Amino acid sequence: MKRLVLGLVTMLLAAQLQAQALGPGDTPPNWTGRDFSGQMLEYPEVLDGNPAVMVFWATWCGYCRAFMPYLKDISADYAAQGVSIVAVNAKEDGSGDPVAYVRGLGFDPVAVADGDAIADAWGIRFIPGLLIVNGDGTVAWQRDWTDLPAGRTVAELWDGQVREQLDRLLL
Repeated sequence: MKRLVLGLVTMLLAAQLQAQALGPGDTPPNWTGRDFSGQMLEYPEVLDGNPAVMVFWATWCGYCRAFMPYLKDISADYAAQGVSIVAVNAKEDGSGDPVAYVRGLGFDPVAVADGDAIADAWGIRFIPGLLIVNGDGTVAWQRDWTDLPAGRTVAELWDGQVREQLDRLLL
C-alpha cells in the first residue's frame, strides 16, 4: 500500500511540475547568456531562424550522460536542415567540470554556461529538460515525465521522440 501511495504522489508531483513548464505552442522568454568561452549569446537570435533541440543538462545527471551522446548523431543527421543543438548547463552542484563535459561530447553544440536563470525562466524543473523549438523560438515539443531509470532505454526513447518531432517539424 505504501508503494502505491508513493507512486501516486510521485505521479501527481510530476504532473504538477510538468504543468508549470513550457509546452507546445508556448513562447519562452528571451534570454542572454554566455558560452563557455565567455561569448555572449541571445535567444531567439541564437536560432538563426532554424529549429533547435534545447537540452538543459548538468554534469551530475545520469540521464544526461545517457542521452547527450545521441545528440551528436541528431546534430549530424539534421545539420543540412539547419537544426542546431542548444545545450544549457543548469542546476550544477559543483561536483563536475561542465567545460570538460562539453568538450568530451564529440561535437560542438551551442553550449550555454551558468544557465540556472534561463532554466528557471523556462520552467525547467527536472534535468534534463528537453525541448524542440521552431525557428521563431516557439516550443514545438517537450519531453514527458518518465519513470524509466537512467540508461540506454530512456536515451533511445528520447532519441526516437526527438527524431520523430524533428521529422514532423521539417516536413
